[in-house]
Amino acid sequence: MSLFDLAMPAMRCLDPETAHRLTVRTLGAGFGPVDRSPAPPALRQRLWGLEFPHPVCLAAGFDKSAECWRGLQRLGVGAVEIGTVTPRPQAGNPRPRLFRLPDDRAVINRNGFNNDGLEVAVGRLSGRDRRAGIVGINIGANKDTADPVDDYVLGMHRLAPLADYVTINVSSPNTPGLRDLQGEGPLGRLLAAALRARAEACGAAGPAVLLKIAPDLADGQLEAIVETAVACGVDGLIVSNTTVARPESLRSATRGETGGLSGRPLFGPSTRVLARAHRAAAGRLPLVGVGGVEDAATAYAKIRAGARLVQLYTALVYNGPGLFRRIRDDLAALLKADGLQRIEDAVGVDAERLADG
Repeated sequence: MSLFDLAMPAMRCLDPETAHRLTVRTLGAGFGPVDRSPAPPALRQRLWGLEFPHPVCLAAGFDKSAECWRGLQRLGVGAVEIGTVTPRPQAGNPRPRLFRLPDDRAVINRNGFNNDGLEVAVGRLSGRDRRAGIVGINIGANKDTADPVDDYVLGMHRLAPLADYVTINVSSPNTPGLRDLQGEGPLGRLLAAALRARAEACGAAGPAVLLKIAPDLADGQLEAIVETAVACGVDGLIVSNTTVARPESLRSATRGETGGLSGRPLFGPSTRVLARAHRAAAGRLPLVGVGGVEDAATAYAKIRAGARLVQLYTALVYNGPGLFRRIRDDLAALLKADGLQRIEDAVGVDAERLADG
């Protein structure tokens, strides 16, 4: 157990955003646990030309402005996703805007893409050693931009050359109008412009471009998104962002706060959306599963629902930074118990059942 794990009870006594800022600064200063143990060979896979040591990755939202990605890599993650980064610095919504739901092992946030802006992120990422680990960059639009597509194009131009993959985030519920970009017409225009920008910035050697979608989609909208993504040449989908739904099962005092809900209550709904996306994609798009991953069982369920990789963030609030290694090692044990040789063998085996459920 690391000092970070021992400090977790004290950190939870602090305001959530204060605790998060302290953690980011500590990791950014070079302090924090280090895990150099090798990943079980069965968990390794090659995807988008990248060698992932295992599928358990950190979601966007933790390191919004590329302050502590080196420290996060030392935790033994499969990959780190930075952002969301917007072209101009953005303060985000007024505080308080981050709320723990301890009885539900969940979090509600209405941060509003608070970050230091594009140029600061570029400076912090320039010259990074790509051999140290995989870094994705999640890009978004400023709240007051006239045309959001322009912001995604600018983000792609500046950040794609520094990224191992780029995620287009059109699914945060905390920027007014952002989720409207998931509509078939607006989405096609956005993706076409962003992919042109990648080609202009990187040529044929550009990073993979992924699309992160919401779990709160109307009937038929998910399938339309998948078809648009395939038609435009997107390289993968991240399923899913936080939800605006509020299950009746929530018990914590902060359950009524507005914003996006993440953590344990999101696991079931997001996993069903993931299975539907796997069926709709029919092998044409690799998927990343996010939402309620907190242990090896939930990570394995995402993989069996169709995910090649999984991401987590909220579970760190409750389980500490040793979670990546625990999930990784327990995941290998689950794979072995099922008689499977490689993690790819488990991808999508439950998808049809879940998609119809």
